[in-house]
Amino acid sequence: GVVPPRAAVAAAALAVVACAGAGALVDVYAMPMYGLAALAGLAAADLLSRHCVRRFDGVTGDVFGALAETAATATLLVITFG
Repeated sequence: GVVPPRAAVAAAALAVVACAGAGALVDVYAMPMYGLAALAGLAAADLLSRHCVRRFDGVTGDVFGALAETAATATLLVITFG
């Protein structure tokens, strides 16, 4: 199956807003950084997803695991060094 584009955008927007909200709990000035960190994680996962679809002609469970790990790592790197 395929996720409809509107649902994917809505889920991504919800994730960014939730991360920004979590940043507000830490510090009001951290809110934009947490939102940007979520965007960086989404961007990194999107790049990897596009590469895997091109390379493997689709995705597997291993690819989904790699996407989750890539998104988490990119997000944590931005929060750490941001």
